[in-house]
Amino acid sequence: MASSLPSVLGLSGVAQTENERAVRYGRYFEWPMIFLAFWIILEWYIEAQYDPHPMLIMITDWLIWSFFVFETLVLLYLVDNKGHYLKSNWGNLVIISAGVPLLWDAFPNAGGLRALRLLVLFSLLFNMSGVAHKVLGRNHLGTTLMISFIIVIMAGTLMAVIDPNIDTPFDGIWWAWVTITTVGYGDLVPGSTAGRLFGSVLILMGIALFSMLTASFSAFFIEQEEEKLSEQEVHNSQQLEDLRLQVRALESKIDKLLQNQKEDQG
Repeated sequence: MASSLPSVLGLSGVAQTENERAVRYGRYFEWPMIFLAFWIILEWYIEAQYDPHPMLIMITDWLIWSFFVFETLVLLYLVDNKGHYLKSNWGNLVIISAGVPLLWDAFPNAGGLRALRLLVLFSLLFNMSGVAHKVLGRNHLGTTLMISFIIVIMAGTLMAVIDPNIDTPFDGIWWAWVTITTVGYGDLVPGSTAGRLFGSVLILMGIALFSMLTASFSAFFIEQEEEKLSEQEVHNSQQLEDLRLQVRALESKIDKLLQNQKEDQG
């Protein structure tokens, strides 16, 4: 399921079967895109709390949109199979088409389309540098923890925007942490319907995420024990082989002594 999510969203990125240069540049764009997604959420919070100058917001929106266009054009130029790239990244085209800031100025109700840009983050979490295989594989604890951290930060900041009971991103991050770990102290609770729905999704995500962490840690310790047992078996086998060689050497010496004794008696 994880590996199919980018395909469903139309954000598959550069295929691993593409030329080496295109794949390398596709990876170069991953971290800037994640930073961009964080900035989008931070921008929402600033708009909701501080009412910044409209010109500043417009410049930021144009810069974000321009980066999406730049990334798509560069990768489209580098890939060999351009048709396949466009087909597997139709989500990028939707984000670019719906994300023109002029469209939001002409149709204020279309401003909600800005949220489409966040889909890139969720796609990258599964797609960047083979991370889908790492998360679902055994013992890749660092990757799993990194994704857990990103989810907590993103969810907490977003909750500070959509729910009136969460005043700051720091409160939101604390709420997201105790929610995703299923601890739930109850000191901060969402008050809006949107906040409660988002909290429900985060609880389910927390159950799955910590099950994955538990399985990863268990697999790690089991594998460590298996490696120790394997090393011990190799060591024991070597000792047995050495003993066998020593026994053969003793048998050979005994045979020679018996042979010499027979010759002396003869």
